[in-house]
Amino acid sequence: MTPKRDAIFSEPLTAVADFVFDANVVEVFPDMINRSVPGYPSILHGIGQLAKRYAQPQSRLYDLGCSLGAATLAMRNVVADLDDIEIIGVDNSPAMVERCQLHVQGYKSQVPVVIRCEDVQTTELSSASVIVMNFTLQFVPPEQRDALIQRIFDALKPGGILLLAEKFHSADAAMDATLIDLHHEFKRANGYSELEISQKRAAIENVMRIDTLERHRDRIQAAGFAHHQIWFQCYNFAAMMAVKAGGHL
Repeated sequence: MTPKRDAIFSEPLTAVADFVFDANVVEVFPDMINRSVPGYPSILHGIGQLAKRYAQPQSRLYDLGCSLGAATLAMRNVVADLDDIEIIGVDNSPAMVERCQLHVQGYKSQVPVVIRCEDVQTTELSSASVIVMNFTLQFVPPEQRDALIQRIFDALKPGGILLLAEKFHSADAAMDATLIDLHHEFKRANGYSELEISQKRAAIENVMRIDTLERHRDRIQAAGFAHHQIWFQCYNFAAMMAVKAGGHL
């Protein structure tokens, strides 16, 4: 089925409200994210590759901020040969969770998947070998991010991996402006108008407060991860991996 085209911000709004992941966004989300996030299909493919490499038998894989389950399914497709494994998706949007459950049910697999409508900051995490946060941390209040990454580290088994993808800003103002312009060119090339770009930016700026890559690195190191690396970057979007000591690389 062809995704419904995102036209949420195509008409002038008298007042732009804060962005929310409601039923309207659910209807157009696949189109929205593919036209808005450079390299999104490559990130999903990489999540599958890394999950296959780091997932352990007798463990859980988490997709925190799972939205419609794209990362959940990317992991599920590559871990069917592991014994006693479970994937848990978590999202605080009831509309997302309802649609995600339908997506997961639409693909046959022996790997059990549970989708929870919960806050990623308080959901139970344990016995994890892979934890994914795919453009999720940027929606957590900045002052609460360190504690969440620490909870993730503590929940990972030795050798477990955190896969973190985020939009970021550069500490160099000139470089930051260039990256923003390149991203806007990407959105124009994908059919978004200047009005849509402007209104979407206004809607999301209060709910998505992004960090620098350096801040992400410092947070990951402070939590105790032994290894970390950016494995994908396009403009001001990056995917990072952080590995807990005690397993293979």
